[in-house]
Amino acid sequence: MEKAILWLRERGMSRAQKKAGRTAAEGVVQVHVNDAGSAGVLVELNSETDFVAKDANFMAFANAVAANALSSGADDVEALAATDIDGATVEQARQALVSKIGENIQVRRVSRLKSANNIGAYVHGGRIGAMVDIEGGDGELAHDIAMHVAALNPEYIDVDDVPAEVLEKEKQFLVAQAAESGKPPEIIEKMVTGRMRKHLSSITLLGQDFVKDGDVTVAKLLKQNNASIKGMHRLAVGEGIEKKQENFR
Repeated sequence: MEKAILWLRERGMSRAQKKAGRTAAEGVVQVHVNDAGSAGVLVELNSETDFVAKDANFMAFANAVAANALSSGADDVEALAATDIDGATVEQARQALVSKIGENIQVRRVSRLKSANNIGAYVHGGRIGAMVDIEGGDGELAHDIAMHVAALNPEYIDVDDVPAEVLEKEKQFLVAQAAESGKPPEIIEKMVTGRMRKHLSSITLLGQDFVKDGDVTVAKLLKQNNASIKGMHRLAVGEGIEKKQENFR
């Protein structure tokens, strides 16, 4: 029996290694938050096809991995891979699942958020997950802000969080764009100032119009509820992965 188990593990590892080079850009994002709302994790797991991403075995594995990430405190994929699932490590369970399903499966990213306040979480269609740390407000507000982050993908919380080099690069682009209008320098300066303000509103959480009510910004919504944002995380399945393009012509 022990030899059989060893053979199966070695066979699973061999199959996993052979499939490791294949692009896995489908999958799911799982979110787990503890009962106290003081810690939460987002975990992205990838498969080659959307069909496998909906498979019960894959979903069970994804749920177990996310639960491990929350309970173990693992904050990177390497540490998470060494945690246990039913007597095997996450990495061993992944290899076994690759052997069983026949696709490359990867635990790609884990994102952890700790809070002394209130974590709100939201997952859209199993493919986009977001968490926010809110001081003040209530659970409904935290959930709504997490939903907003999932939907509109703000790059930064506030203008003060935008790096100086990002600001300068955008300003140079807007100056060059406005200069093509042939307008006087003082007019160009006003144009750039206005466009810069609009751009910053679009990439910052507090500057964006609230997804459920376009008449108020997120900043105004938070102020109305005596709340503030302390942190946010967002993951979307496959972002940054270059998918293989098939040409059937």
